[in-house]
Amino acid sequence: MRWPDFWLPSDRTAFAESLRDLLERAENQRVEVACGGGFGRTGTALACLAVLDGIPSDKAVAYVREHYSHRAVETPWQRRFVARFG
Repeated sequence: MRWPDFWLPSDRTAFAESLRDLLERAENQRVEVACGGGFGRTGTALACLAVLDGIPSDKAVAYVREHYSHRAVETPWQRRFVARFG
């Protein structure tokens, strides 16, 4: 998936579909989410997965920062993306 560092996924529909597929596969398989640094894009993806799993979108970034890394979701536009994800 094309997703420049510090930015947002270029195809938001494909991103959402990929996360839904990943969440479904995670029920029976081990899955991984990773980017170059492990915080911005990874944190954003994890926060969006949290939303899909039932965490309110306005709480998802805080949830990921508490349970994964305080550095997760690095930019204001990534935080806004998560807040609007759903």
